[in-house]
Amino acid sequence: MKFVVLFGPQAVGKMTVGQELARITDLKLFHNHMTIDLVNPFFSYGTLEGRRLVQLFRHELFDAVAKSDLDGMIFTFVWAFDLEEDWAYIKQVTDLFESNGADIYYVELEADIEERLVRNTTENRLTHKPTKRDIAWSEGELKQTATLYRLNSRDGELDVDNYLRINNTHLDATTVAEQIKQHFQL
Repeated sequence: MKFVVLFGPQAVGKMTVGQELARITDLKLFHNHMTIDLVNPFFSYGTLEGRRLVQLFRHELFDAVAKSDLDGMIFTFVWAFDLEEDWAYIKQVTDLFESNGADIYYVELEADIEERLVRNTTENRLTHKPTKRDIAWSEGELKQTATLYRLNSRDGELDVDNYLRINNTHLDATTVAEQIKQHFQL
C-alpha cells in the first residue's frame, strides 16, 4: 500500500497532477474537493457542521482504503504550515495508513501566484470542483489565503522520508506526474 499526500496552495495543480499520477500508476485519486463538494449543498465547508461531515467522510474512506488490498491512494490537501491543526491532521491520516503497513510519500507543489490565478479558471478545475465555479469568489479566496497562511513549507521544515518538492509553474501535469512516479518508483 502506498499513500501519497499531494499538497500545496489552491490552484497549484494538485488535482490535475493527481489525475495524471493515478492514470500512470495503480493508485486511486481522492482529491479534497470530493468531500467538500459532497457536503456543500447542505453545509458550507466554512461551518462547523460542514467541516465535521467532511472529516467524517474522509476518515471512513481512509480507514477502508488503508485496510484494503488496493495498491494505494493519492490524497490532495491544502496544508497551512502555520496551523498546528493541519500538522495534526496530516499526522493522524498518515499514522492511520502507516499502522496498516502503508508507505507514505509527500509531494509538495509550488507555483507562482500569477500562474495559480490562471489555473484557477481551467475547465478541468471547474468541472471537478463545483464550489470553485464562482470565479470572483474563488480568486478572492486564493489571494486572501495567500496572505493569511503559509501554504508551502520552509526549506528543511518537513523532516520525513519520501519527500519531493516540485515548482510546477512552467510544467504540465503529465511531466510532474512522471517525475513523481520516477522519483518514488511508484
